[in-house]
Amino acid sequence: MHDFTPVSGFAGGALIGLAAALLMLLTGRIAGVTGIVGGLLQPGTADRFWRIAFIAGLIAAPLIAALFGAPLPRPAMNASLVVTAIAGLLVGFGTRMGNGCTSGHGVCGFARLSGRSIVATFIFMTAAIITVAIVRHGIGG
Repeated sequence: MHDFTPVSGFAGGALIGLAAALLMLLTGRIAGVTGIVGGLLQPGTADRFWRIAFIAGLIAAPLIAALFGAPLPRPAMNASLVVTAIAGLLVGFGTRMGNGCTSGHGVCGFARLSGRSIVATFIFMTAAIITVAIVRHGIGG
């Protein structure tokens, strides 16, 4: 593990939780990105403004932070473009099949004590642990 920064991780997690709670309290909406983007893709959606503002904020926040000196990390892509595209499609398929993304279930659903989200988060985490074990210590080790 490199760049272990527990303070910034804690602060970031607290801000994500605060933003999700505020969105729920002020608008009654859940901060699941899959649902927000999905609503934008449906024609005739009446509540487009807040969805666009939410996505724009996700994109603008690191860019604004960079203006104040925060470094923009460059993602490390160790896999080929084909493998990355297949992985992205599988994530999209899983998100659709699970009725939400990992962040939506893990942050918002868990906080609402949604049984479906708690089970989904447990399955996501179990699959991640198994995948890392296989890739790092099995076929990739």
